[in-house]
Amino acid sequence: MLTIIAVAIGLFFAVNIGASGAAASMGIAYGSGVVKKRMALFLCAIAVFLGAWLGGGEVVRTIGSGIVPSSTFTTQVALIVLAAAALSLFLANFFGIPLSTSEVAVGSVVGVGIVYQSLFAGKLLWIMLFWLLTPIVAFLLAILATFILKNKIVKTWLELPKAVPILSVLVVVMGLFEAFAAGMNNVANAVGPLVGAGIMSTESGILWGGLFVGLGAILLGYRVLETNGKKITTLKLEEGCVISGTGAGIVTVASLFGIPVPLTQITTSSIIGIGFVKQGKSVLKKDIVVKLLTVWVVSPVLSMVLSYTLIQLLIEKNIYPVIAMIGVLISVFGVLFLMKRPNSEVPITEID
Repeated sequence: MLTIIAVAIGLFFAVNIGASGAAASMGIAYGSGVVKKRMALFLCAIAVFLGAWLGGGEVVRTIGSGIVPSSTFTTQVALIVLAAAALSLFLANFFGIPLSTSEVAVGSVVGVGIVYQSLFAGKLLWIMLFWLLTPIVAFLLAILATFILKNKIVKTWLELPKAVPILSVLVVVMGLFEAFAAGMNNVANAVGPLVGAGIMSTESGILWGGLFVGLGAILLGYRVLETNGKKITTLKLEEGCVISGTGAGIVTVASLFGIPVPLTQITTSSIIGIGFVKQGKSVLKKDIVVKLLTVWVVSPVLSMVLSYTLIQLLIEKNIYPVIAMIGVLISVFGVLFLMKRPNSEVPITEID
């Protein structure tokens, strides 16, 4: 029974990954009017499945056995890891905090490693280094590409009528490349714990995970595609190619190394890079930087805490770490409440 529940949660997680992250990859092609909505989602589903099937194995192995030993995973542990990741995303959506599914999945597995003191610290540091560097690389590559687009020769060619159909095809190709990269990297978030627990083999995990990620893009990706398409309609086709190509290239390289990385943050950094060339330092607004850092920190920590707490409570039957965790949370929320509270005009007197 637990096995069925674990598989169901994993595949449901895959559907939601397809509905949010994967579907967004075709937003530029759809928003620019190059492809219709249904065609965009259908193409996205095919590309994301192929990405998972052909290149998702390395990241699946990292989630399943690269952060903690596969022997640490049991059916119960896999179930809790997936539940913690799903609950983290639910809480984040409830409070309006954007989270990365890759970082959430890694955080949940790290929670397991802390409980059983079986964490591969070297691999974890390598993953975190990628999380830190990939948005910076995306930012710099976008700046470089935008300067190239501003070159007189390139700019003159872009103004020719024949450039439009070529760019239209290119923006679709880059969108498919981004969806392919998303399949390579993100399917592991849903099926990695199942593979680690021996519930699925790596091959069956990427097969079924890829199918359900693609299914999520087709069935539930309409709203995300619409939102993403409207947001990027002010971008030129060539800028859309830069954003999709940069994100897809970086995620593909990371996937070949078996590193789960946040595609959304990489794409956002590319957009900021383009804005930096066009608008200067004014685009580097404090709230944007803070938001990116918040997502980077909160995503894995939230799921790690939930995973650690649920394992201690449900499997180890140890309530004391849970009590300590509740105390920490109360302290944190208390400090945040006091920081947001306006200063009182009534003086505070000491009581001896």
